[in-house]
Amino acid sequence: MILRSFGLNDLIFLLESLRWTLVLTAIALTFGSIAGLVIALLRVSQLRVLRILSGLYIQIIQGSPVLMILFLSYYGLSLMGFQLPALVAASISMSVYVSGYLGEIWRGCIQSVAKPQWEASESLGMTRYQQFRHIILPQAMRIALPPTTGFAVQVVKNTSITSIIGFVELSRAGQLINNSTFQPFRVFLTVALIYFAVCYPLSRLSGWLERKLHVGSAH
Repeated sequence: MILRSFGLNDLIFLLESLRWTLVLTAIALTFGSIAGLVIALLRVSQLRVLRILSGLYIQIIQGSPVLMILFLSYYGLSLMGFQLPALVAASISMSVYVSGYLGEIWRGCIQSVAKPQWEASESLGMTRYQQFRHIILPQAMRIALPPTTGFAVQVVKNTSITSIIGFVELSRAGQLINNSTFQPFRVFLTVALIYFAVCYPLSRLSGWLERKLHVGSAH
């Protein structure tokens, strides 16, 4: 076996693969947010059965490893006759994972809106829809921005799991390069630094938003 050194072309390949990590993250956050908002609203529904079902969904997702969700999306659906490309299967599994966590995060943010705000909107004769649209959700979104940004860091890192089904994102690219260079310390240190370059600013942004928006401070 002929080994070669880790060079500039390998670094370029890693950066190109980072693009797919970010694409998958964007897809997961987009569709996971849509589903997560629905789950959050069901969690605060006035119908008990909807609260129970949405709560059960969250417990199942949060109690299941992301890897198992990925296997069900990729291998499970293939047994049912759905041959999904790796990107599609990865997008489905990551979106489901995101929906389970954002649903609970946003449920907490909705319920953290001060009780007088709920009472005032009810006293104005607002419907439930008007109450959420004009009063509750705008305030809940402000509260939810810092934890949602912080959660995005976890989504970026968890995309590495999709390498196990052959999706070539940043971690998978590192594995491929290491197989041809056999320089794991240099290769995976570079991969780790690229992840850090993406995740650290998001972590700092989350903390800045929390201070800027005074989330969690007493009023």
